[in-house]
Amino acid sequence: MKNPLAPWSPHLLSVLRIVSALLFLAHGTAKFLDFPHNPQFDHLVLLSPGGIAGIIELVGGAFLTLGLFSRIAAFIMSGEMAVAYFMAHAPQGFHPQLNHGELAIMFCFAFLYIAAAGPGPWSLDALRKKA
Repeated sequence: MKNPLAPWSPHLLSVLRIVSALLFLAHGTAKFLDFPHNPQFDHLVLLSPGGIAGIIELVGGAFLTLGLFSRIAAFIMSGEMAVAYFMAHAPQGFHPQLNHGELAIMFCFAFLYIAAAGPGPWSLDALRKKA
């Protein structure tokens, strides 16, 4: 049986990239642009682990949203999420449901997939290849 969604696969890869990157970017904007405001980040230090994570979230999220330098951005972002999981979540317990690490794991593997698969056709990287 033929999969009727198969022709949409490349475009859905672009949608996965864009939606994941926008959700990730929101973490960076909360930390550095105060939008949305989160009191947790009121005294964020730039060169602290949270500050460095915010830089990756802001810059990497913007690049990945646009599909520019997608593979390297996604790979770095995947690594950040792996580090975040093991530094912040795993010490709170084994199970991701209990240590609130599900989002870090999902971001990590979504970005790892994008690093391997590429950004899809709706990206600046795809436009640069055509030029």
